[in-house]
Amino acid sequence: MKRRLFLGLPLLLAPLARAAVVRPNPSFSFPRDHGAHPEFRTEWWYVTGWLDDRVGFQITFFRARPDADERNPSAFTPRQVILAHAALADPEVGRLVHDERAARAGFSLAEAETARTGVWIDDWSLVLDGERYRSRIAAREFDFDLDFAASRIVPQGENGFSRKGRRPEEASYYYSRPHLFVSGQVNGKKVTGRAWLDHEWSSAYLAPEASGWDWCGINLLDGSSLMAFRIRSRAGGVHFAPPGVSFRALRTWRSPRTGVEYPVEMEVRSNGRTMRLQPLMDDQELDARRSTGTIYWEGAVRAFEGGNETGRGYLELTGYWRPMKL
Repeated sequence: MKRRLFLGLPLLLAPLARAAVVRPNPSFSFPRDHGAHPEFRTEWWYVTGWLDDRVGFQITFFRARPDADERNPSAFTPRQVILAHAALADPEVGRLVHDERAARAGFSLAEAETARTGVWIDDWSLVLDGERYRSRIAAREFDFDLDFAASRIVPQGENGFSRKGRRPEEASYYYSRPHLFVSGQVNGKKVTGRAWLDHEWSSAYLAPEASGWDWCGINLLDGSSLMAFRIRSRAGGVHFAPPGVSFRALRTWRSPRTGVEYPVEMEVRSNGRTMRLQPLMDDQELDARRSTGTIYWEGAVRAFEGGNETGRGYLELTGYWRPMKL
């Protein structure tokens, strides 16, 4: 036993690779910054939307950089891990149908390209070709074959520097592409719709005191868009929110499977506007314990101002099951 411990010491004492730090005043360069940034700890490409004004969908690819000794020459050292979630929200089904994947990058099984958006795990993929994204998802209970006509790039926060806490390093690089026109097939049937794409990367997304976040991305009917978020504290209340942003729960729903309660109907205030978000259906809980190790609510919502519907998009609620760990 002592010999085993002794032999393990060089690995335990080996220096871990240092991750890059997000800093203010970024200067994005496209198409390069559509691709992966492996020097940062976490990154995701996140697409959500409505199809045929009837159903919602989600496609998310994650890239994670584990702490590892970069001097280890072995090809089996997990320098990058790729994970993916996909979901279909259909009121006729009455619950979220979802699937997930996870694999270490390399060996032609999974990869995240650096020169453009090109991320895949086996037969799941999201690829940017010119100004058009294409995604193929072969899940257990559904199949996506979708194209997204690229729209304008919207840097979030301060020109793409999005603060997530009070410490200097608690931030991300973040841009969105709202109002993507969607065409393609779901389960072999033609569909059209509108979608929202987020691309975000960071090395310190959540503060130790934070439990999770509430986020929404709304394609407004007048052609504009609204993104808002808050980071919740483990002690209760808000750990961080951008100036002028607030969320207020109007109604909750408790999952019959996990017992987790989520504020599925929200009042969101941002940029001088107040919107009421109503879910397409309540049961849009995604159990991702086999990949990212968490359970969260990810749901298609309608946005109302006064009594009028003014937009559609997605609401994400994390950290209600257990505090998030990235």
